[in-house]
Amino acid sequence: MKLRKLGQGLEVSALGLGCMGISWAYGPSDRDACLKLLRDAVDLGVTFFDTAEVYGPFVNEELVGEALKPVRDKVVIATKFGFAMGQQPGSLTGVNSRPDHIREVVDASLKRLQVDEIDLLYQHRVDPDVPIEDVAGTVGDLIRAGKVKHFGLSEASADTIRKAHAVQPVTALQSEYSLWTRDPETQVLPTLEELGIGFVPYSPLGRGFLTGALKDAALDPTDYRNTSPRFTGDAKAQNTRAVDALTDLAKAKGVTPAQLALAWLLAQKPWIVPIPGTRHLDRLKENIAAAEITLSANDLSDIESVIAETGFAGARYTDAGMAMLNR
Repeated sequence: MKLRKLGQGLEVSALGLGCMGISWAYGPSDRDACLKLLRDAVDLGVTFFDTAEVYGPFVNEELVGEALKPVRDKVVIATKFGFAMGQQPGSLTGVNSRPDHIREVVDASLKRLQVDEIDLLYQHRVDPDVPIEDVAGTVGDLIRAGKVKHFGLSEASADTIRKAHAVQPVTALQSEYSLWTRDPETQVLPTLEELGIGFVPYSPLGRGFLTGALKDAALDPTDYRNTSPRFTGDAKAQNTRAVDALTDLAKAKGVTPAQLALAWLLAQKPWIVPIPGTRHLDRLKENIAAAEITLSANDLSDIESVIAETGFAGARYTDAGMAMLNR
């Protein structure tokens, strides 16, 4: 697969693999199948894998670590800190980016991932009670200690990015960005370009909705998308109309809706590296093929016209989730 560079010279495959959904959030999964998919991804040219301690919690990091240990020298592994765990398994009580907590999480993640050094360490959500300068300084200490290679942020505001970058150079920002989530375009993307920071869009396929495969699908009762405003009621109906129109564009170009959505992201900037997730080998191959698709100026204009005419509806998260964004 083609390679791209994030900030600080970190080179990765043009498309990474978002590992969250392999074992968490989208209903039950098969462990052996998860391990196989991760190894298949490497064979297909993916070098960039994204996980986090809270995915499970902990189980996802363990899977990624086990699967990628034999090919450690060929891959870049990103993980995250920043949430506070509750007493009940899988429960979160808020955010926590205190320096001592960051160090504890990193030591635990290193063991679960079976690595000596974390390639890219993100703050999962900004903690308003801890100055971002203290967070950046702590990660900088971990970099100098040889436990972390690169520092990243997630869903941070342009102002927070600037403050963090002044203390410890930021390699990448990971935030939601796709055809149905355009929030970063006004302030965040210009800031990243100015500072030379890469961008890693998560949910580049709208949690699967942009593929067109979910409009009539019944989600597993444990699937967290059941709580998403975009997947219910009038919002879902409007979003379905938009995806249907984008599907028509994709068919006219001879690609799938998912490939159109990923190719659109790749066309925005050369330092953007989407991380679509999947549990299925055929979908993985489909996504990877998007890296070879070139959209013309007319293609991009047609896509913008469809979105302007139909539009997408619904908030990205519940109110509690939205409150953690763009801090």
